[in-house]
Amino acid sequence: MNAMRLRRLPVLGCLTAGGLVLLAAGPAFAHVSVQPGEAEKGGYSTINFKVPNERDDSSTVKLEVTLPADHPLASVMPQPVPGWDVKVTKSKLAKPMEIHGEKINEAVTKVTWTGGKIEPGMFQQFPLSVGQLPDDADQLAFKALQTYDNKEVVRWIEEPKEGAAEPENPAPVLKLVAPAESSDGAAAASGQDKGSEKAGAENSAAKDTSDDKDGSDTTARVLGIAGIVIGAAGVVFGVVVSRRRSA
Repeated sequence: MNAMRLRRLPVLGCLTAGGLVLLAAGPAFAHVSVQPGEAEKGGYSTINFKVPNERDDSSTVKLEVTLPADHPLASVMPQPVPGWDVKVTKSKLAKPMEIHGEKINEAVTKVTWTGGKIEPGMFQQFPLSVGQLPDDADQLAFKALQTYDNKEVVRWIEEPKEGAAEPENPAPVLKLVAPAESSDGAAAASGQDKGSEKAGAENSAAKDTSDDKDGSDTTARVLGIAGIVIGAAGVVFGVVVSRRRSA
């Protein structure tokens, strides 16, 4: 009996250790994020704020996103989300911006979605079309407030720092990357190549046509001269025959 108990001890020890590891690790909670995670500098992009519900006993009923004040965006347009109302808040800029030759005195500083519900175990995406993205920054942080129907507010406002551990409540961050090579430029180059090929083909065809024409002209001239010679010989022959008959 004692031997059986001794054999069970290692098994119980493994189970206990496994349970302690799970408890120490704890649940990995998702947070409000922006997707896709990167966009091109100086361009326009459609981004989505992905909001998971992290509570088992309450639903998310409000999302408030604050846009970066140090890099204001002149164009911010929300896409309708079924079941949700959206409010766009604009503020006057301390320093006017110039976009496409036009001065902009105000910009969107906050977007708020209300009226809907994200139930436990679910998530919702909130799309925005934004631009013109700055070309002198490597990322944009969007501070977000997530409100539950039990009045709890989770503040996703901590900006991640390079080389540091991820904060407990990180703000959604959009990374900005250098623009890729323009496909229009590649198409233009391809068009130039095709144009050159076409021009070369046309020149070759024109040359062939010219050569054919020159050959045809030479042949016609030879035949014409031969015809004249033959005609002259015929006249001479006729005169000789006529004289013989007269004699």
